[in-house]
Parts: sequence; structure tokens; C-alpha cells
Amino acid sequence: MGGMSASAPFGPREFQLVLLRRMADHQPDLVEDARHELSATLAEMREANRRWQAMVRAPRGRGALRRYRSVLGEPESTGRRALGDLEFDVLLWPVPLWPDLRFEVMVAPGGAVWNEWLVRARGAAAPVLRTVDDLVPWSSTVDEVARAFAPARPTEGSAPTRFALRVGDGADACVAEFTWGLLQRVARGG
Repeated sequence: MGGMSASAPFGPREFQLVLLRRMADHQPDLVEDARHELSATLAEMREANRRWQAMVRAPRGRGALRRYRSVLGEPESTGRRALGDLEFDVLLWPVPLWPDLRFEVMVAPGGAVWNEWLVRARGAAAPVLRTVDDLVPWSSTVDEVARAFAPARPTEGSAPTRFALRVGDGADACVAEFTWGLLQRVARGG
């Protein structure tokens, strides 16, 4: 897989490079391995991120849902989910770097993208999470950690596409940090 120019198609491979670019802040070694798995250079990862940001910020660009469909193609599956009084359309795409995960986009009534992150694929085995020591980078998603450590409390992430959960109390308290919904690190003493 060769280099990427501004006129080259932007598809699932490049989207995965975008996901990796934000994860590199916390897990550079895992990102390096994944980048090699995609046969991508650092320059290609930077260029994919630059192009993605340009699409996101384009004044008359596509809406978020149209952008995902144009980049990732038709979703593998779709459905509906209710949260409180609102019903959302849910679209899921495979992510080859993480075969047990799917990229989920939740669309609110009216078409606005409400949430976009990685989730466990239906039927894929979730990790066993009993203690904070089980929280290994790239092993679990926000939903899995929230269920395993209920009542986890959401906290604001440090940047767009980042999310954090405060789990445990007292000396056992920690903050699990996620990028695009995938666990990146745990800060003890949260």
C-alpha cells in the first residue's frame, strides 16, 4: 500500500490512521505496531489526519453522517436504540485493526451525529474486568468498563474524541481514559 496524496481516495485504511493518530498520545508503541500492520508511514498517518480535519472543518462540507458513509461505505449493520425519551439510529462499521470491535455512530432525530466511537461487536467476547489491574490498554470499551465498575462516573475528556470514567472510591479510585471509545490508560488515585 503506497503513499497517500491529497487526491487519493480516503477510505477505511485512512480512517483507521485517523483513529490511531489521536491514540498515539497515550499508546505510541501500540500505535506504531498498528501503523505497521496497515503498512503506513508516519507521513501517511499525519496526512490522513490532516485530510480528516479538513473534511470535518470544511465550511460547506458533508454532515458527519454523510462523511462517515463516504469514507467507510455502507454500514455493516444498522438499528435503533432508545436513551430516555430519544430514539437514535445506530450504524456500525467493521474496523480491521480491531476485528472484535465496530465503529458506532449514533444519529439523533433530525440527522445530527450524537456519538461516534468504538464498541464491542455483537457476539464478540468482552474482556473479563474484575479489578483495575484488568484494565489493559486497548482491551475494553467505555460501555464495558462502565458496566464492570458500576457506578462509574463520566468525566470530561482532555480533547475531542476522548472520554474518561472515574471508577472506584477512596484508595481504589482511578480514572480510565479512552480515545474513540477504546481504553488507553488508567490513572490511579483519580
